[in-house]
Amino acid sequence: MHTSPLSRRTVLAGTAAAAALTATPALQGRTSAAEQPPSPTYRWRTAVIGGTGFVTGVLFHPTVRGLAYARTDIGGAYRWDDRTARWTPLTDHLGWDDWNLLGVEAVAVDPAHPARVYLALGAYSQSWAGNGAILRSEDRGATWARTDLTVKLGANEDGRGTGERLLVDPRDSDTLWLGTRHDGLLKSTDRGATWKAADTFPAAPNPTGQGVTLLVAAGRTLYAGWGDSDGTTASANLFRTADGTTWEPVPGQPAGTAAKVPVRAAYDRHTRELYVTYANAPGPNGQSDGSVHKLATATGKWTEVTPVKPGGTTQDGSADTFGYGGAAVDARRPGTVVVSTNNRWAAVDTLYRTTDGGRTWTSLKDSAVFDVSETPFLKWGEAAPKFGWWIQAVAVDPYDSEHLVYGTGATLYGTRDLRRWAPQIRGLEETAVRQLISPPTGEAHLISGLGDIGVMYHERLTASPSRGMATNPVFGSATGLAQAALRPSYVVRAGWGDHGNGAFSRDGGRTWAPFAAQPAIAKDAPGPIAANADGSVLLWSFVHWDGTKHPAHRSSDNGATWTEVPSFPKGATPVADPADPAVFYVYDTDAGTLLASTDGGRTFTARATGLPSGDSQFKMVAAPGRSGDLWLSAKWNGLYRSTDGGAGFSKIDSCWASYTLGFGKAADGADYPAIYQVGSTGTITAVHRSDDGAKTWVRINDDAHQWGWTGEVITGDPRIHGRVYLATNGRGIQYGEPV
Repeated sequence: MHTSPLSRRTVLAGTAAAAALTATPALQGRTSAAEQPPSPTYRWRTAVIGGTGFVTGVLFHPTVRGLAYARTDIGGAYRWDDRTARWTPLTDHLGWDDWNLLGVEAVAVDPAHPARVYLALGAYSQSWAGNGAILRSEDRGATWARTDLTVKLGANEDGRGTGERLLVDPRDSDTLWLGTRHDGLLKSTDRGATWKAADTFPAAPNPTGQGVTLLVAAGRTLYAGWGDSDGTTASANLFRTADGTTWEPVPGQPAGTAAKVPVRAAYDRHTRELYVTYANAPGPNGQSDGSVHKLATATGKWTEVTPVKPGGTTQDGSADTFGYGGAAVDARRPGTVVVSTNNRWAAVDTLYRTTDGGRTWTSLKDSAVFDVSETPFLKWGEAAPKFGWWIQAVAVDPYDSEHLVYGTGATLYGTRDLRRWAPQIRGLEETAVRQLISPPTGEAHLISGLGDIGVMYHERLTASPSRGMATNPVFGSATGLAQAALRPSYVVRAGWGDHGNGAFSRDGGRTWAPFAAQPAIAKDAPGPIAANADGSVLLWSFVHWDGTKHPAHRSSDNGATWTEVPSFPKGATPVADPADPAVFYVYDTDAGTLLASTDGGRTFTARATGLPSGDSQFKMVAAPGRSGDLWLSAKWNGLYRSTDGGAGFSKIDSCWASYTLGFGKAADGADYPAIYQVGSTGTITAVHRSDDGAKTWVRINDDAHQWGWTGEVITGDPRIHGRVYLATNGRGIQYGEPV
């Protein structure tokens, strides 16, 4: 159940970000940041959930005990400190215009210079995404120098869990190699400052392929995996160079691997053997066959050492299909290697470990004992957690043979004894956040709707929710979350689920019950949902993951029966008036029209027309406690407000762009709620607060806390003035408070 929702999230997240950014006009004539009012000092932290995204790579430093780096597909890079047992985010400084760089294609370290680390950044290679970049650090990622590339990378595309595509040449620390997906192999001779094509690399660039899937050093020889073999015996998919100039196909490549992708490779320096995992697709999805082979680099002899061949059947008769993914060697014990299966849904993925060079293997899953008390959502509403899925990142600590970690589609597991496992994820938060509610009363100050892991009830912001994700039913990605303004104990949610797509709570989100019935379209196109002010009426809109819009439906009996609302614009987002239970609003982004209902959502009629149109990401919110007070964030078209229920709107002159807006507790002495906004008052897009009804704004984030694209949702805390919750597209929930 966690495959297709994740695929949806990763595609839609990038598309939404692209739509939000690619059409931004030039900033000529705008007020400079220096002309803005002075900003209050804010402390920013991440609300703790625990991972929740695809950890695509982990790299222990070979010469520094307790130092490691992790990369993610949309959530940036992190540095591990074994003394504190925490990950430190390294790319939060990347701002709005650099949203594409929160996808990390590869990490490289320099064994000879332990403070040096390099990142290859770029989430998408499509035309709407920007080019990739290289970040270079001399202080383990505390500060960075940047080189913008002329090519695109694909850290959130198929193949994102393959090996590191960035490598420091072991013969010369000034030389770096970068494998790209569509532009061949690149080389730098000035520590990543400039790059040019490695013209002697024999594989031809493919504009639609995988390109270089891995780079690894075996002594002084470099190996490069190639993901675009045509399947013939004459088409190599593994190349090598002994002198850094001349590349050649590795002789004697194993039979049956020509049509496969080299996924990962690891070198045992004691035995001088290179282990390579293969699969018939780059992954993380789509793999159904694979193998493991080793190359004796001194003699050129290949040996197949596949632990278990795919293609058998499980006890219930299901086909046991999978590929092989991660590969890691034990730097302290010759012949000790760990590999992972991937996309093994019937028998469940595992790690295989050998201590004799691959002659025999042990499945670590068979003896694994898990403790996920720190991140309870990993049970997925079941009695016990699974071993994992999308396992392509595997690493063995070079200073501790029994310290092994592996990444999944939702977390990073670690062990210190090869038997007991727990999430090794503190500090690493990768959630793509879609909805946020800060209730005015109750135990929790925050309820969140998330990509891939549904809805969370946050009793505390400093610990993963004790009950994990909302159950009954469990969702993959949440598509809607709403609270009845006059009855805050009533909350509804919608999303992608295997056992229902909508649910309600009568205790503020602590426990849930599924709707007794749902419209047929809900299974394939769950969308945003709203509850009127007293919770007596629900409006549910439907949007398929491919963007197809469907008619909205209404329920006045808590989801037991539903009727279609023909006058409601298909796929639009319903907004309930917070003071009048009879009133709903909807903004038709296609037509630029505000419609309203005064009969509890049965019918809608047009009010204001001629507003900005053509962008489904425009957002409308209602000010709390006031009837008819509406705010419209129309991106670079600006911010608009209506005080008469949408009959007319006025443009707000204090900002020129508004992407998302929310409300919090009013400042002392103020007669209007605090307004929080991701928008632009000057030359940059930032997080702002206004305590005077949007007459003036102050920036409340800083250059070190930007998190890429943040245009989804923002909300203040109705009980604590100054506290704000911000959704990110891969860095979880950020919350800020005045210092």
